[in-house]
Amino acid sequence: MTSTLADEHKHQPLPRDDARRLRREQSDAEYALWTQLRARRFLGLKFRRQHQMGPYVVDFCCIDKQLIIEFDGSQHQDQVVYDEKRTRWLNAAGFRVIRFWNHDVLLGMEDVLDRAEQFLTSAQ
Repeated sequence: MTSTLADEHKHQPLPRDDARRLRREQSDAEYALWTQLRARRFLGLKFRRQHQMGPYVVDFCCIDKQLIIEFDGSQHQDQVVYDEKRTRWLNAAGFRVIRFWNHDVLLGMEDVLDRAEQFLTSAQ
């Protein structure tokens, strides 16, 4: 029996399901940054983690400032074209995207937060 594209799509997890799974399976870097962003701890801004944006799930999102913070690990070296397409889609939706390597967060949280703050204030 051959499967069709429609059959294969039925078995793909929905982005919402992906977001839930990603929140449960967050990386050490995501956990570390989330402790700094959650509960309006960073500049009094509300951030969401593993938030669905159209067909994508973003790592962290501040709706009010239209900012997305994305983490890149070693797997992202193999998906540069996908990441660029995704960023173009998010930009077209009105969001700015800032990216950090996982090790930047784990080794230099203050620098990451400073860069995020500079990114926010440079667009105002």
